[in-house]
Amino acid sequence: MPDSITSVFSEPEDFEAALRREGCRGLLITGHGHFRARLIQIVLQRLRLTAGDEQLSRIAFIAVPVGIVVISFPVGNGALPVYGGRRMHVGEIMTLSAGEHLHARTDGVCRWGAVWIPVEVLFEYGRALTGGSFGVLPVTQRWRPSRAAGRRLRSLHAAAARMAALRPQLLADVEAAHGLEQQLIHVIIECLSGGSADTGDAMARRHQDIMVRFERLLQTQPVRQMRMNEICAALRVSAPLLRRLCIEHLGMTPTGYHRLRRLSQARYDPNPNAVQAGFS
Repeated sequence: MPDSITSVFSEPEDFEAALRREGCRGLLITGHGHFRARLIQIVLQRLRLTAGDEQLSRIAFIAVPVGIVVISFPVGNGALPVYGGRRMHVGEIMTLSAGEHLHARTDGVCRWGAVWIPVEVLFEYGRALTGGSFGVLPVTQRWRPSRAAGRRLRSLHAAAARMAALRPQLLADVEAAHGLEQQLIHVIIECLSGGSADTGDAMARRHQDIMVRFERLLQTQPVRQMRMNEICAALRVSAPLLRRLCIEHLGMTPTGYHRLRRLSQARYDPNPNAVQAGFS
């Protein structure tokens, strides 16, 4: 049944809880000031749409569900997001592959849109509409579709977001939701079949894997202070390489990120012993 939810947040932990539905497995606010964010979540028949409006910089650790491809793109003139250490450019869209894990970073006020599409739906329509083989590699890809196709994708997504915010009852209509979904699928196929893609290389994928293992290591030790040599030994990487990758993916050094995570954990953990351990 088509449905939509529009939420406004003044606390990071509430925003993080809502983002879990979008595959977020961890959120760290890195900007300073009053936190405020808005999130629109739309469920159609086979697609899900998300529209985010964030006022502060943050780092999110994302786990894309198995069987789903996420199409993400910036909206408006805000900061351009960084996915897996690769900053998007104006007019681009990003595909996050099924089952993938990566960091997604914003460096200021940022508005973004996303479409969640099942792999089988994407491939079925892709083959039917292109008349040939169609596929998306199982890695993060940066696409540069034609201006017309990219504009139509953003326009349809924006129209759905406005409808969800102002007239949500229209999205509850099965026929209207089906029509919107069909248009979105068609323009997504046009964007992915007509634009060039930057898939990165094997080294870039290896570096992303190192960052995923780094995140998981810190998640297993949320409040304990770990030394840099201890982290590097556990990951089997050199300190200079880890520092470079953290700056690319997170916008800060490993020790800076670890410290912010511990401070954030101490702030929101109701266990006083955990707070004390975080500053030992």
